Amino acid sequence: MALSDVYWDRQIPLPKLAPVQAKATVALVALLCFINSYDGEFVFDDSEAIVNNKDLKPATPLNNIWTNDFWGSNLSSNSSHKSYRPLTVLTFRLNYLLAGGLHPVGFHVLNIVLHAVISALMIDVFAILIGGLAYDEKDRILNHAPKTSLLAALLFAAHPVHTESVAGIVGRADLLCALFFQLSFLTYCKAFNRGIYLIQVLPLLCMYTLILCSTKDIQCLLINGVNAAFDVLLICNVNLNEMLRTGLLTRLALMGLGGLSMLYARWRIMGTGPPAFTEVDNPASFAENIVNYNYYYSLNAWLLLCPWWLCFDWSMGCVPLIKSATDWRMVWLLLLWCILIGLISQALSSTAISHLLTLTLALVLLVVPFLPACNIFFRVGFVIAERVLYLSSAGYCLLLAYSLGHCCYRWTKYRKLLCVSVLLLLCVYVARCALRSYQWRSEQSLFTSALPVCPLNAKVHYNVGKNLADRGNTTAAIKYYREAVRLHPTYVHAMNNLGNILKERNELIEAEQLLSKAVSIQPDFAAAWMNLGIVQNSLQKFEEAEQSYWNAIRFRKKYPDCYYNLGRLYADQNRHVDALNAWRNATVLKPEHSLAWNNMVILLDNTGNLGQAELIGREALKLLPNDHTIMFSLANVLGKLQKYKESEGFFLHALRINPNAASCHGNLAVLYHRWGKLELAKKHYELSLKLDPEAPGTRDNYNMLRRKLDQLKRSAP
Repeated sequence: MALSDVYWDRQIPLPKLAPVQAKATVALVALLCFINSYDGEFVFDDSEAIVNNKDLKPATPLNNIWTNDFWGSNLSSNSSHKSYRPLTVLTFRLNYLLAGGLHPVGFHVLNIVLHAVISALMIDVFAILIGGLAYDEKDRILNHAPKTSLLAALLFAAHPVHTESVAGIVGRADLLCALFFQLSFLTYCKAFNRGIYLIQVLPLLCMYTLILCSTKDIQCLLINGVNAAFDVLLICNVNLNEMLRTGLLTRLALMGLGGLSMLYARWRIMGTGPPAFTEVDNPASFAENIVNYNYYYSLNAWLLLCPWWLCFDWSMGCVPLIKSATDWRMVWLLLLWCILIGLISQALSSTAISHLLTLTLALVLLVVPFLPACNIFFRVGFVIAERVLYLSSAGYCLLLAYSLGHCCYRWTKYRKLLCVSVLLLLCVYVARCALRSYQWRSEQSLFTSALPVCPLNAKVHYNVGKNLADRGNTTAAIKYYREAVRLHPTYVHAMNNLGNILKERNELIEAEQLLSKAVSIQPDFAAAWMNLGIVQNSLQKFEEAEQSYWNAIRFRKKYPDCYYNLGRLYADQNRHVDALNAWRNATVLKPEHSLAWNNMVILLDNTGNLGQAELIGREALKLLPNDHTIMFSLANVLGKLQKYKESEGFFLHALRINPNAASCHGNLAVLYHRWGKLELAKKHYELSLKLDPEAPGTRDNYNMLRRKLDQLKRSAP
């Protein structure tokens, strides 16, 4: 089973290192490439998978991760993405517990370490795939291709296409998938070295089934094909007698049966329904021909060959569809298939067994892990995703290392040039990784880096605009939101966000037009209905606004913010009972809704229901004991009820939390004024006027107090 004719290996322009040294070198290169992402932020998909995922929180039952998808939604839900990766979520939860909260450093460090470990283990995987299965007397792998396996592992460690999987925290699913594939493959090989052909497969099958259920299940299942191909080609030497003697057919049957059982169990867990994707997620899957699928394959191949044009998202017009056979891009997919057919022909026509096996297994490792993303078995929710190339790139790196070794052997006079080329390629890879991982450190740099790569991608412009808006640069955000809508005229989320900004800038007519268009395109878009209601309320279209709010609530039953805004509409119309009911609904759905509580207290205060206002204020403070706005409102109510001492306590507590609140100083001064503590009233009037010289009524009250103090001085004996 071991191959001794890997004659090109000694021509590889690398030193022959001891196994430990080789693995340490590869691990260090992997760390060097991605270390500058260790203190990056949570970016892009990290927000949904980690920041907003309740399954990470200690208060959430641990069992939830086995029934929820990767994003924290129940698998049986129609809105679920159906990504079943409980082990990955479990590692996120462990990061959360160890760090004591959502601190991204620990998440990033674990990803980088995992990539370094995977890169180092790739040496053993490549050694077996190239040189065959051989162990020494201490049960350690004998590497018959030390230089080729080292070069392939170095290329894998430094390949820039891995940045999304390593620097993006959600890429941990791909890292764990690769790690468990390696462990499975190496365990599978060791079982044969010990002569346990069948019995060892049973515990391995159990372990692998657990792996399938814990990471990227479909991809893991297909990766099992690498084990099968290795078994047929290297273990059994494509020999029928050897297959029968070692029980190959039984092993394959057991693995197939286990995989199918796992798929059935997974199908039941997720509700026996596939995820629902829209045309913008993967337009080729809605097209009438399969030409575009092949074009996507060629683009993925190009990312492996030239990983310079990298983007966090390739949807929404980033890759226009091929609609005609005369489209010049047809050349790329024809070129791809010519190269693949050429490689297969080269492998089949080779007289050297080492060439046949190396080329064949490299192609298997390149193609098989990519199959779940090729739209053959089911529709996927992306056009191109760099993360799905993480394991496939191992096959590419093996092919590249083999090709370089073969060239060095054939063209010895160009060996120095090839040596320089290899070194230059590795340096370019490392530099590109460092730059790309730096871009993944923040959403601002990540999103802006995509603009020159995918200028036609509406989602890129949307994300740049959203990031600018979150940082307060709404003027620049408007430009990107408008471009997103121009590129994709039915992009309702861009319309909604643009409408919100225009609403804040009091450009209400255009805001209403945009939001109305958004809800006409997607009638169940609850947030857009609510925002439309706010705009219509500002335009004094009260009936339309009320209907918009109720539409939002109809499509999202538990919508506290909408109830809050509905209450404001009713308050503007002096429908006080309806306003109180709406705000009460908001606090029932979201007990920490400070604005709803505060508005109830203020409304009851203004309508003279001081006793009820006091009860509501005290109820709110039990839930929000440090909310200074509610303390302020309750203090005003208590002052009117002549509970001066208690009112003073709430005012002072509110000022300890927010000492620069001019209105709080002013109202406390009024309390002291009524209470007869005139010097204290004078002090807080002056503090209020210092903080806000234009505070309404404060100047008049202060002047009134000063006249009273002057009168008292004149009347004093």
